[in-house]
Amino acid sequence: MDFDLEWTPEQIEFQAEVRGWLANHVPKLKDHADPAALTADEYALQRKLGRELGAKGWLYPAMPSEYGGGGLDLGMSMIIEEELDLYHLATPPYYDTGGRLGSASIMVWGTDEQKQYFLPKILRGEIRTWQLLSEPESGSDLASVATSAVRDGDDYLINGTKIYVGSNHGAEYSWMIVKTDPNGDRHKNLSWFMMPMGLPGITVEPMDLLLVGGERGAASGVKNTVYFDNVRIPASHLIGGENNGWEVAGTHLEIEHGLLRSAVRSDEMLDRVMNYARTTTRRGLPLTDDPDVQDSLVDFYINSQVTRLLHFRNFAYRAQGKQLTYEGSQAYLHQKRSALSKARSILEVMGPRALVSDPEWAAENGHIEVHQRASIVEQHPGGTAEIQRVIIARRLGIGREKREQPGQLPSAENQGN
Repeated sequence: MDFDLEWTPEQIEFQAEVRGWLANHVPKLKDHADPAALTADEYALQRKLGRELGAKGWLYPAMPSEYGGGGLDLGMSMIIEEELDLYHLATPPYYDTGGRLGSASIMVWGTDEQKQYFLPKILRGEIRTWQLLSEPESGSDLASVATSAVRDGDDYLINGTKIYVGSNHGAEYSWMIVKTDPNGDRHKNLSWFMMPMGLPGITVEPMDLLLVGGERGAASGVKNTVYFDNVRIPASHLIGGENNGWEVAGTHLEIEHGLLRSAVRSDEMLDRVMNYARTTTRRGLPLTDDPDVQDSLVDFYINSQVTRLLHFRNFAYRAQGKQLTYEGSQAYLHQKRSALSKARSILEVMGPRALVSDPEWAAENGHIEVHQRASIVEQHPGGTAEIQRVIIARRLGIGREKREQPGQLPSAENQGN
């Protein structure tokens, strides 16, 4: 069965336009196996490409044009994603998870003034934004964050620590959740801020981790600890109102749990494994002639396609304006678990060589070894597999009298990426 999309004549014409434009604008970057190896010069080229995409409205193509987005429907937006995917890039072509989640949240919860102030900066690529959620004592239980924000006249004073933050090469802003009422009821004592990272009292320190991860083209292999020591921020940077942060989190998490990824067709790692299997011999025959290797490659392919189709279903529902409930977490759960299954399939094909990073012996220039590590890291971001199962159960009404309602998303016309 063929599950590839069929584009209309108008979409095919737009696809050709995008393909031609990217051919003249995408910089030639080194093919780093580990995203932490991205140099400052290469990062600058990524940011330049982001600003050029932003000038055309293609950096966040489905967001409203009045704020710097493209105002395109989700079909056109997906064409841009697919064409960038051919260069192993996404929108944005650099790590900007806070921007992707923060911009959608501002669209739903921000005032008109906040939309006019913050959204053009993100959507045109003028800034990139880290998300600051996890803390030393707060991970999957996001409602337990302890970083505090205390009102002081027209400002707030922020104190606390965030961990596993961002990527390398810094960020201009952060999108962060804090506690604004230490004595308030759980879920009714939180707030969100757009935080300029250049304010006095902010310290960023890289974490010493054996870590790699991130979406296509995101280069998020470095994680940081961010300290806030009496950081003064204007109250105008509070998004969604004081102590209304859990409602805002509903939008943020609804997108993070399975709605960030588009249904692009390629699987770069499958191509690499296939190349290895075709060019490596065992007992005088290519690995692709071995029935056990064939089974492992088929398992890998099936896992990739099921993940793609689950995300495509969510894309189709959103394009039609349908309300999603458990579907985002279902796709995200399969994406997480299939990462481990695909890593196991690679081990079955390559054996110990899949775990070797030494340049002389590493398969596919080290990409395979990085993928093995990334498959483990994949289990944590955006909530663990167990958290996704809890969300699915609650959305189905299992164990509760009432089904949990999904977070509020931007309208079908302005859904973002």
